Amino acid sequence: MPPSGLLAGKTAVITGGTTGIGRAIALAFLAQGCSVAVNHLGLSRDQPHLDSLVSEASELLKTNPSAGRLAHLPGDVRDPETGTRLVAFALEQFSTGRLDVCVSNAGICTFAEFLDLDAHLFANTVRTNLDGAFYVVQAAARQMARGQTPPGGSIIGISSISALVGGGGQTHYTPTKAGVLSLMQSTAVALGRYSIRCNALLPGTIKTQLNEADLDDDAKRTYMETRIPLGRTGEPRDLAGPAIFLASDELSGYVTGAQLLVDGGLFVNLQ
Repeated sequence: MPPSGLLAGKTAVITGGTTGIGRAIALAFLAQGCSVAVNHLGLSRDQPHLDSLVSEASELLKTNPSAGRLAHLPGDVRDPETGTRLVAFALEQFSTGRLDVCVSNAGICTFAEFLDLDAHLFANTVRTNLDGAFYVVQAAARQMARGQTPPGGSIIGISSISALVGGGGQTHYTPTKAGVLSLMQSTAVALGRYSIRCNALLPGTIKTQLNEADLDDDAKRTYMETRIPLGRTGEPRDLAGPAIFLASDELSGYVTGAQLLVDGGLFVNLQ
């Protein structure tokens, strides 16, 4: 039987939590007893994803009474106040004075040729992926450091294998993911005195809404699978276990400033 109760009684916030990696982490946290407030943009086209997440969380609670509760709040992470509102919302919804985990996951990725890349796409990518991560992490850290006794918590930044390698069609994207990794390293130094651990997860090729069209190309997908030692592209749920590990004080209480690749071995397959 898989372990259970690893995050019992904890409270977490997750940005971009209704689809892809954020959704998988949210559901895994709930199953481990952690109450989770997810952020989303509140777009009408995303409503089916939100509805199905709420339904899954409800069913999980029926079958597992020790599961955590789900709450959700719309907001754009590009707005510096979104993180502050999300943290306050989580504390209110779950009637707690403590935030234990923050997962900064919200991000965008639109492939574009460098020579043709317009300023708006570059600015929007940076504002969402890097500025948004900074604001949310700062809001969570303020609560963890100054708003609760004893201080402490776990902050997880969803970076990417793209932080470590180049991408010809991702010249606007890879720097933001390198920035998230650097943000986790620097906040680990800045916040260690408050017992706040900050770590980065670096997904490899994971099939989500961001790259679904790209991986629907059979030739591209087959090529990627030949480059991955484990022989397959990843799924969002592949990030759930590593996120639980980094969120758990018992499992990773002395881990901070670290980067954990979850890529099926892609990065090390040089030959």
